[in-house]
Formats: sequence, C-alpha cells, structure tokens
Amino acid sequence: MRINRNDAAAIIIDIQEKLFPHMDQKEELLRKCTILIEGLKVLGVPMLITEQYPKGLGSTIEKISTLVKQEGVIEKIAFSCCDEPSVMQNAAVQNYKTIIICGIEAHVCVLQTAIDLHEAGYKAVVVEDCISSRNPDDKRVAVERMRGAGAVITSCESILFELARVAGTDEFKAISRLVK
Repeated sequence: MRINRNDAAAIIIDIQEKLFPHMDQKEELLRKCTILIEGLKVLGVPMLITEQYPKGLGSTIEKISTLVKQEGVIEKIAFSCCDEPSVMQNAAVQNYKTIIICGIEAHVCVLQTAIDLHEAGYKAVVVEDCISSRNPDDKRVAVERMRGAGAVITSCESILFELARVAGTDEFKAISRLVK
C-alpha cells in the first residue's frame, strides 16, 4: 500500500498556543512537524490547519502557522476534523484520497479524525513522530487504536521519502537536507 503524493493532502491538527506547551516532548514534536511541513511543501502536497476552539486555546503556534498559508486555517469545535463541514468541503480534503495527519492531541482530535477519515473511505496516514498528547500513555494507546482501526502509521522521514519516490532530484536533495 504505497502512498502517492499525487493523491495526498495533509491536515495539521490543533497545534495551538495554549495546548502545545503541555505536550509530551514538545520540542521534538515541533522539530518533526516543521520538517514534515517543509517537506510536504517541497513535494507540493496541499495542507490545511485546524484550530480547536481558538477563542479558548489560542491560534496555531507561530512556528507552524508561518509555514502554511493562512487561508488554510479552519476553526472547529468538533474533536474530529471530519465533523467540521469546512474541513470536509476543503479542496485539500475533497480532491484527495490519502490524508496525512499530524498534530495534537493524539488521543482526542487526531484519533477521532483518523478513524473517521478511514470510515469515510480515505487512507488515513498518521505520522507517529508528529503527534503527541500530554500523557505519553494516551498517545501510545491512541496509536494502537488507530492502527487497529485501519490507519497507516508512519514516521516523518519515512513518509517524505516515500512521497519523493526517487533519489537524485532537487526534491530529494531538499528533503535530505531537512531530515539531517
């Protein structure tokens, strides 16, 4: 089951100002999410950002929001991105069958989104080193559940090289620099 970039988009879930500081291993999470987003940009994969109740949880953290076009930000109050019509009607979701997922919290919004995408006929691809929860046990259980529900679990470096497919291109060189 190869993942093809021509049929892939990404959702960056709820990496927000008041939530992010409480995540387990937040510095590594930010580093990996930044690499993933920069790599997806190199590969031309469309992305959108969601924000869970931004009035209470704040906006997407600046290091992430500056990497993705602002018109790609969708506010939501539902935990699953699939329960927000603006997400499901977005071209980054409607025009693609594979949805790459990163963000927080793994055991709430990421989990519910991955399960719902899979049930809606999408290939949900969860980038395990680009998700987190406050409690690492919650993340561990969520990853097990997502895998059991049919989501593809991968890593940042793995998905970027899979999408690139071949070495020697300018895209490959850019991704190689990002992951070093």
